[in-house]
Amino acid sequence: MKKILLVEDDVLLNKTLTYNLISEGYDTVSSPNAGTAAELLTQTEYDLVLLDINLPDGSGYDLCRLIKPENPDTLVIFLTANDQESDQIRGYEVGAVDYITKPFSIGALLRKIRAMFAMLEHRGLAKDFYDDGRLFLDFSEQSASLNGKSLTLSPMEYKMLYLFCKNPKQILTRQRLLERLWDADENYVDEHTLTTSISRIRGKIEAEGDTYIKTIYGIGYQWMGGERK
Repeated sequence: MKKILLVEDDVLLNKTLTYNLISEGYDTVSSPNAGTAAELLTQTEYDLVLLDINLPDGSGYDLCRLIKPENPDTLVIFLTANDQESDQIRGYEVGAVDYITKPFSIGALLRKIRAMFAMLEHRGLAKDFYDDGRLFLDFSEQSASLNGKSLTLSPMEYKMLYLFCKNPKQILTRQRLLERLWDADENYVDEHTLTTSISRIRGKIEAEGDTYIKTIYGIGYQWMGGERK
């Protein structure tokens, strides 16, 4: 289920959009201001943020700047009364994929969101990989290499690495990893298996002296993207 965060201070529009998004089957959370939204973004990874620009405690542009570095795969669509071309250009410059001016058709917005998710899923199925010039991970074909040398990874290791690569620099708690790795067939991953798997992965991808997975003691792990030791 796709997760959507709606940030809109207009109470009626907030409630109306939230109702319609939930009715469409999206896991939707709403916020009336930037402060609450920023806190929610530290707790959950969202597929899409619908973001008003003129918020009572700040600018949607500034919030977007916070979102993209930590969550590059999160889509941002601005919903705003600002209709100047300069405002739209600024919206795209800070990382938004679309800029919709008010008033707008809720039905048209829902169709746009549906089409956008469908397009991204199609692209993801076509090719999904990580490549930093040293480590190459092809999640579609389940093949990997380090500095041109082939690596052998298990399906579970690919699944763990996929979670890390899709959440760069974000601290993934042990509990969150355990929940995400418990698959549809109820193949449960326990604490010991998680620790062992992390150690095994490090032994394979950090053999050349790079740091890919950093331990945040007492909390979880963080994908560092191959920082040099």
